Parts: sequence; structure tokens; C-alpha cells
Amino acid sequence: MSSHPTSTDLLVLHALRCTGFSGPAAVSAVTGLSVSDVESELIDLAVARLVTRTPGDFGGWGLTDAGRAADAERIADELDTAGARTAVTAAFDRFLVLNPELLDLCTAWQLRPADGAMTMNDHSDRAYDDRILGRFSEFHRRAKPVCTDLSAALLRFQGYPLRLAAALARAKAGELEYVTDSTTSYHTVWFQLHEDLLATLGIPRH
Repeated sequence: MSSHPTSTDLLVLHALRCTGFSGPAAVSAVTGLSVSDVESELIDLAVARLVTRTPGDFGGWGLTDAGRAADAERIADELDTAGARTAVTAAFDRFLVLNPELLDLCTAWQLRPADGAMTMNDHSDRAYDDRILGRFSEFHRRAKPVCTDLSAALLRFQGYPLRLAAALARAKAGELEYVTDSTTSYHTVWFQLHEDLLATLGIPRH
């Protein structure tokens, strides 16, 4: 089975579903589309009243209620048209096994033991940080097959392993915010993948 492509308008609509309120540059990073293509699709989606723009320095785009409903319907149709429900469900089950470990790793990155208690990690202990980053690398190695199977089912999932790998590489190169504290951090991308899987399978977040 070849990977199923997603139309550009649905890519943009669904990106806002998974990331929340965002600007065109952020949607571009998620979808792999150019900023100009994203802006064009957003204008068309706004005309259809599926998205709305909030102006200002901290403005951006978000889904309307109609947009959220349209995304849910179109994503479900795509899943069934591609015959990918079984593959995505199986990958999601494996994701759920990994998810608690990722959350524990993020906690270990943000807090570290000191004097018999846990304290905020100020990243002054390079050996501790390196040890946790090593655990992230090992986690990423085990997460990659899940992303590979998702990408084989639906082409739009192929951005996640690339974005996760990029965040991990930047963190290991010394840009420590790319573990948990950046809008493109490993944790943020993983959270967006979780949202995407829930939305794709029509599962409400509890």
C-alpha cells in the first residue's frame, strides 16, 4: 500500500487542529508547505469560514467551530479512503506505550535530584544533562518505527520524524530549549503528534 497524500487545504486546516492558534510560519513548519502557500490556503479557508484570523503583534489563525467539524469529517473520510485505519490504530497503540516514558523523560529534564530532593534543573550539571539526552536518543530510536509506519499509511505524518530528529539534534548541539521549552521542541512536536493521532482516529482527549 502506497502512502496516501493529503490535499494542501486539508493539510493547513488539520495543522491548526493539531497545533492550535498559530501563525503562517508555524503552519509552514508543520505542513512542509511554503509560507506563501499556507497564507493562500488560509485566505481561502477564511472565506469558507473554517478559520479566522486575530490581528495584532501576537495575532494568528485558529479554527472556527465549523472548521473543527469540517476537519473531523474530512480526516475521517481520508482515513477510510486510504484504507489506513487499521495501520494508524496499531501505530497509536504503540505510541501510547511510549508516551508515559516520554513524559517521564521531560520531567527528568526539568527536575533533577539534589540533596535528597528534586529541584529545578538549571542545566549547570552537564553530566546529568548528557545522561538524560542519551535517554532521549534511545527513546527516539524506538519511536522512529512508529513514525515510519504512520508515514507509510498517510503521507502527512512524514514530517513528525523529521521534526523530532531536528529538535533532538539541536538539543544535543547545545540548544537546550529544544528539549521541552521551544515551540518546536521535541516535547512540543510529540504532543502535536499525539493530538494528530487522537483527531485522526476521532478519539476525544480525556
